[in-house]
Amino acid sequence: MKGKTVVITGGTSGIGDVAAEALAQIGARIILVARSKSRAEATLARLRRSDAHSVYFADLTRLAEMKRVAAEIAHREPPIDVLINNAGALFGTRQLTEDGLEHTFALNHMSYFVVTEGLRERLLASGAARIVNTASAAHQGATLDFDDLQSAKSFRAMRAYSCSKLCNILFTRELARRLHGTGVTVNCLHPGFVATRFADESGGLISHLAWLAKFFAISPAEGAQTIVYLASSPEVANVAGKYFYKCRPTNPSAPALDDRAALALWQRSAALAGMEE
Repeated sequence: MKGKTVVITGGTSGIGDVAAEALAQIGARIILVARSKSRAEATLARLRRSDAHSVYFADLTRLAEMKRVAAEIAHREPPIDVLINNAGALFGTRQLTEDGLEHTFALNHMSYFVVTEGLRERLLASGAARIVNTASAAHQGATLDFDDLQSAKSFRAMRAYSCSKLCNILFTRELARRLHGTGVTVNCLHPGFVATRFADESGGLISHLAWLAKFFAISPAEGAQTIVYLASSPEVANVAGKYFYKCRPTNPSAPALDDRAALALWQRSAALAGMEE
């Protein structure tokens, strides 16, 4: 990874923070996309064996911010070798963004879509770039209702989260199809149930249950292993469109293999983002 540039969202806590540090240790230049200045500064302090690492700030629940930060990185940075879409959270109540998007869908799926599209030319310019999307086994049992992607008819926090993780896998499959033959690969992963802060701000019972569950969770270091593997291992240099767990490809659910749904999700996401082809 020496000399390679890695952009990572959600890289200031949990598995993203660990992955950023691990990739920096093997020579990568890390570009963080963060919301919290204090957490970003703490991560940079751990990474900064050189002044090469940097951070861009954005609220990745807002379409304008997703587009702005991607445009800034694309303008200022050299070709990008790896993009890791890792930002995500579980929200205990239904909240809408200024764009009218449900928060879980906006952060966990739309930020992946918009940031990736905004950096596509920079990834193509590298000649052999990789995109890594953090999904989850939580997608199991989920199906998408294209008439209610914003959970307006009914909202359950875990259902919204599960559907957003299904979106990550479908997005990966469709993006792999579109990038075929370009030299850019894209894969997604289940990191395992990791003791991170992703549900800490959900509020109410969910935050309490998440706190209790952390006693049975794996460490962020264990959860980050597959991210680092997909970002750096020569074993997967030519692998694309797959779902990994513990550094091995595995089968997601049947709805996650539905290529018609993957295409429909892409088209709907592009329309919502105002990025229609």
